[in-house]
Amino acid sequence: MVVKTTEEVERLRENAIIVSKTLAEVAKHIKPGVKTITLDQIAEEYIRDEGAVPGFKGYRGFPGTLCISVNEEVVHGIPGERVLKNGDVVSIDCGCIKHGFYGDSAYSFPVGEVKSEVMDLLRRTKESLFRALDVALTGKRVGDISSTVQDYVESFGYSVVRELVGHGLGRELHEKPDIPNYGRKGSGTKLQDGLVICIEPMINLGTKNVVQAPDGWTIRTFDRKPSAHYELTVVVRKEKADVLSTFSYIEEVLGPDSIK
Repeated sequence: MVVKTTEEVERLRENAIIVSKTLAEVAKHIKPGVKTITLDQIAEEYIRDEGAVPGFKGYRGFPGTLCISVNEEVVHGIPGERVLKNGDVVSIDCGCIKHGFYGDSAYSFPVGEVKSEVMDLLRRTKESLFRALDVALTGKRVGDISSTVQDYVESFGYSVVRELVGHGLGRELHEKPDIPNYGRKGSGTKLQDGLVICIEPMINLGTKNVVQAPDGWTIRTFDRKPSAHYELTVVVRKEKADVLSTFSYIEEVLGPDSIK
């Protein structure tokens, strides 16, 4: 676990804003009929125009700039020739690197008209993230974040993916500590002032069980019911977490259609 200096936090903040704005740029193009590879190309161009490089492309051999996961795909979907359809939900996870530090954020988008039960899943998954931000405080423990997410989403009958977790962020994309979305209040690593973490609920409409696709990357729900995923990067502080990435740019683009 590496606590960040003030200067390092500002480097991370710069990257966090880049990924936040990249997701907003991608949001302008999410509609029925668009190919996921097109969204990936838009993101890569935007990131490079900002003087950064894609953080995921080539990471452990991943081929894309974005992880684009549709419907029952939880995370790590590979961009390609798939065409988005009306009623889909698409989780887009974006990373970048600039000045030796990473940015990392994710948002789940409805495509066209989406079933009300799926929209509820998106809203509540996002809400669980914001509730978790409130306990990302110095002296709290990882389990306080984990239990906050779990207790909220399970109250609606949803399930929490166990195999995939949030993480620390800095010069590496995945640093300690792991930040699970399930756990017991008061348990786990104590949060230190200046610790930078990514909180990212991955919540399923059906079973918590997941499987990996033959491509070696894409993780999908076992029962093929939809999943939702949101991610923000925050600095643990005493009074209130310093949230480095933001959904505000995305929601300016989405307007009345944003997930509230």
